[in-house]
Amino acid sequence: MFTPALHGTSAKVLASVVLVAGAASVAGMGTFGGFTDTTTANQSVATGNVNIDLTQHSALGTTVAANELVPGDTVQRAVVLNRSSDTEAFGSVKLTTTAGTANKLSSDQANGLQLAVDLCGTGWVKAPSSNELTCTGTVSSVVAARPVVGTNLDLGAATTALNAAGRAANLRITLSLPTAADNTFQGLSNAITFTFDATQRAAANK
Repeated sequence: MFTPALHGTSAKVLASVVLVAGAASVAGMGTFGGFTDTTTANQSVATGNVNIDLTQHSALGTTVAANELVPGDTVQRAVVLNRSSDTEAFGSVKLTTTAGTANKLSSDQANGLQLAVDLCGTGWVKAPSSNELTCTGTVSSVVAARPVVGTNLDLGAATTALNAAGRAANLRITLSLPTAADNTFQGLSNAITFTFDATQRAAANK
């Protein structure tokens, strides 16, 4: 009489176990499943150049020696600074001058060689009857007269010209021996080196 009742209870227990197992399987699928997606983009990056070149006047460049100076004489030489089309704009251009020999021509700041630099908007032209360099355009002072040896002399007007459409600065370098130079300057010689340094434009948000 009790056998059917026992058999019915066993069936209910077995059904409960099957339901629990099914729920655990669904939960596992939710833990390891999910939607994903990927995308990419490329950014091209390249650095610029900072290059400055120098060309010299065929007749009166710095390669032409200046000899037999006496007090009151001047020496004029023409050089052209260039910035090529593939070069970034310059933040500044500066000039450093050094002397090959430490004698009075370079060390006597009052009576030794004096330096001045001017800019011509159209280019310097040698006068037919002398070594004087003349300009048919606008002349701007780049470095006012000063002792010949100097470090990092700012060439502001030249920088502006180099950053303009023409990308060139026509410079006239003038060396002068003051009239106050006395007999102790006789027979002296020296070599002045001109070094032009260009630096990059200010950093910008690209």
